[in-house]
Amino acid sequence: MAEYDYDVLIIGAGPGGYVAAIRAAQLGLKTACAEGRETLGGTCLNVGCIPSKAMLHASEYFDAAANGTMADMGIDVAPKLNLDKMHGQRLDAVDGLTKGIEFLFKKNKVDWKKGYATFQDAHTVKVGDETVTAKDIVIATGSSVTQLPGVEVDNSKHVVVDSTGALELPKVPKKMVVIGGGVIGLELGSVWNRLGADVTCIEFLDEILPGMDGDVRKESRKIFSKQGIEFKLSTKVTGVSVKGKKATLTLEPAAGGDAETMEADCVLVSIGRRPNTDGLGLDAIGLETNQRGQIEIDHDFRTSVDNVWAVGDCVPGLMLAHKAEDEGIAVAENIAGETGIVNHDVIPSVVYTWPEIAGVGLTTEQAIEKMGDKAKVKVGKFPMMANSRAKTNHEPDGFVKVIAEAESDRVLGVWAIASVAGTMIAEAGIAMEFGATSEDIAYTCHAHPTHSEAVKEAAMAVQGKPIHM
Repeated sequence: MAEYDYDVLIIGAGPGGYVAAIRAAQLGLKTACAEGRETLGGTCLNVGCIPSKAMLHASEYFDAAANGTMADMGIDVAPKLNLDKMHGQRLDAVDGLTKGIEFLFKKNKVDWKKGYATFQDAHTVKVGDETVTAKDIVIATGSSVTQLPGVEVDNSKHVVVDSTGALELPKVPKKMVVIGGGVIGLELGSVWNRLGADVTCIEFLDEILPGMDGDVRKESRKIFSKQGIEFKLSTKVTGVSVKGKKATLTLEPAAGGDAETMEADCVLVSIGRRPNTDGLGLDAIGLETNQRGQIEIDHDFRTSVDNVWAVGDCVPGLMLAHKAEDEGIAVAENIAGETGIVNHDVIPSVVYTWPEIAGVGLTTEQAIEKMGDKAKVKVGKFPMMANSRAKTNHEPDGFVKVIAEAESDRVLGVWAIASVAGTMIAEAGIAMEFGATSEDIAYTCHAHPTHSEAVKEAAMAVQGKPIHM
């Protein structure tokens, strides 16, 4: 009789968990995955990446029809918003993709244990009323929205909402306030701004999109402001009170000062995410979390407890679905005795606004800090308004920026603002994975006319020789 029920048990069926489960099964391991949500796919497929992109894409079409881009191209239309139908196509996308994961589980013979898992010991978890044992256990429990102290979120009332509630608004709010100038707040704020809401974004720091390149942060805010989003930077929200269908926010300067109030029909609290490590029973296996509630791991995704591994948002690093997916593949390969590696220095980040914003590797500021001298870093920039495809498509906003080490010319980072920046950044990631120089990119033939020619031109600009600028 087998010593354990399974070779490997994955806790959580988000991007890290379901990918780990499928890969483990492909490698011949008897695999189960515990998931308490009614559908597979985690936050990403159910209430995050996928539904938000469905709303972003649909709202882009509405905005193009309503605000002149189509008219500029000779297409005169008078759009009428059918918000119920827009929500319907979002739900259809979610339903199709989550059912797709369920199909892949069946195809690969992964057992779905329905319920939330709690450790009994390092090889045993309880899922509902069932006890399951496994030789190796992978924690892939993801993350949840961070609460703002003193601010109560109630998505059912549609007044003070988190990112999940912001996807479900039954009507376009007249006035929306977004607390937090990060990726999620800007994406969802953009959706409702395009559909007609008056949107104000409040950010505690002195610039939006923390962690991104300085030039990108400034230029992005200019573009969003032009689109109608108002920004209050270096400002903190000290309270939100709700009366009926209205919210009143109390604000004050981040550095301290006189308070002011602001009214809104909807307040979106979007100040980040926190790892889902509570309720796992980690104390039963002697596994502690760090100060941020994350599970510390080694290079191979092992925790401090033998045969217990962790990946995704519940471990240190970027909270991104594609990072979790790569870690899920790698941890399964490591458990199977193969070599699973993720290069965390080359993880792209994307903001799916219009235009998109993307980056991979070091920012200019990080590169200078790492090299210890500004002269040891060379930067090339190329504006999208000089790119023939972007100009033809009426997409002039943005630029591509290539950051390279001056002496070796090795690419340290690439940043872009462009309508398809999220797709363009893959080229930069591949180049950096293979240790490319800016010259390697510059002398690689790019198809014409494409947005990606801007990457080539920015690489040429590192050496001061762009053609179309």
